[in-house]
Amino acid sequence: MYYNSIIEAIGDTPLVKLNSVSKGIKGTILAKVEYFNPGNSMKDRMALKMIEDAEKNGSLKPGGTIIEGTSGNTGMGLALVAIAKGYKCIFTLSDKQSQEKIDILRAMGAEVIVCPTNVEPEDPRSYYSVAKKLHKDIPNSIYPNQYDNLSNTAAHYETTGPEIWQQTEGKITHYAAGVGTGGSMCGTSKYLKEQNPDVISVGIDSYGSVFKKYKETGIFDKNEIYPYMTEGIGEDILPKNVDFSLIDHFVKVTDKDAAIMTRRLAREEGLFVGWSCGSAVYGALEYAKENLQEGDTMVIILPDHGTRYLAKVYNDSWMKNHGFDETREYATAKDIITKKNGAAQLYSVEKGMKVGEVMRVLNQEGIDQVPVVENNEFVGSVSTTKLLEKLIEDPNLRDKPVSEIMDDPMPFVAMDNTLDVLSSMINKNNKAVLVRDVTDQVHIITQHDLLAAISN
Repeated sequence: MYYNSIIEAIGDTPLVKLNSVSKGIKGTILAKVEYFNPGNSMKDRMALKMIEDAEKNGSLKPGGTIIEGTSGNTGMGLALVAIAKGYKCIFTLSDKQSQEKIDILRAMGAEVIVCPTNVEPEDPRSYYSVAKKLHKDIPNSIYPNQYDNLSNTAAHYETTGPEIWQQTEGKITHYAAGVGTGGSMCGTSKYLKEQNPDVISVGIDSYGSVFKKYKETGIFDKNEIYPYMTEGIGEDILPKNVDFSLIDHFVKVTDKDAAIMTRRLAREEGLFVGWSCGSAVYGALEYAKENLQEGDTMVIILPDHGTRYLAKVYNDSWMKNHGFDETREYATAKDIITKKNGAAQLYSVEKGMKVGEVMRVLNQEGIDQVPVVENNEFVGSVSTTKLLEKLIEDPNLRDKPVSEIMDDPMPFVAMDNTLDVLSSMINKNNKAVLVRDVTDQVHIITQHDLLAAISN
């Protein structure tokens, strides 16, 4: 037996029992290892489905160009399909994606355009917007749009769900997966729930993503959005492939917990997987600790392979530089805020306030830095060091609005981020970080707070 092309090898990936990382948890924990797909990720499934559906409806013609915004893995799947079927590819990626992903796509003959991460989705520089414009400008091209193209969900409904049901002999009780575009989570969940409505689906989300709060409140809260590093999970938009009615619970996972679990899966289970796989397993096990019973069977999707992350989570220096210490337990942002009595007032200044007025606030309150706000949005920051430098250069600045000399906004961090991660984020560019608690109150964490936490 042989395959007529590489794309016929997509699917039929194995289930592997987790033994070490799941110790002490009731029930059976199984991993659906998607790096056995030829493109080393589960995205091969929906890439093939989206292109086949485009061929059927006539939107993709011979010699056409496939243009897509991707975190890397979808691009790899589309590149494989394009090679097998004779299409060209152009991919846009955000600059937080690993260099390995970019190099692999170029090795497969694709053109790759890298776009900034920290811009609004509607910004013309975002990788969403750039892909859409290329599609508009290039004749005989398609923009599959994995986020809103329901062929994404259909691919997993038709393949991943039936495979899991058959492999577990219908004994699956819980299904867990990271939620990014939503296709693998919702397509698989839909199929499994049709076979057994009691199957519980658990979506794994990142801090800095909107999904969990939207599921629980129905509110799209822009305050939930802030930069995070884990690739291929969470979103700052609501893709059409995310059907919240098919997701029973969400669990959020920090970058650090995901990275450390990723390395544990390689070291303890022999599963050399990607960063979002660590997110999926960590979040699923956190849920399982409290909710699984003897006789239950949980299946967790592991989306991709570790080769995409050799320079990141599998690099000891990179882990250390980002504060992801595996050997010590540290206080969290929540612990630090609690020790400050949680209700410490956050001082801020308005964007239009004069520099001289800002100086008086800093002096009166005895603080070294302050966020700048406009219409309750954090739009910048000011530090005494920066003010002093600027005023020495130009004393007349005291009568100018603070917007003319302010720095970038202080970054938001997750409540569960630990002291080692926080310390790596506070540097010459970021004098402090902000954290939002469950009541939506914003707190500031400074270098002084970190030193106090270390000394206790």
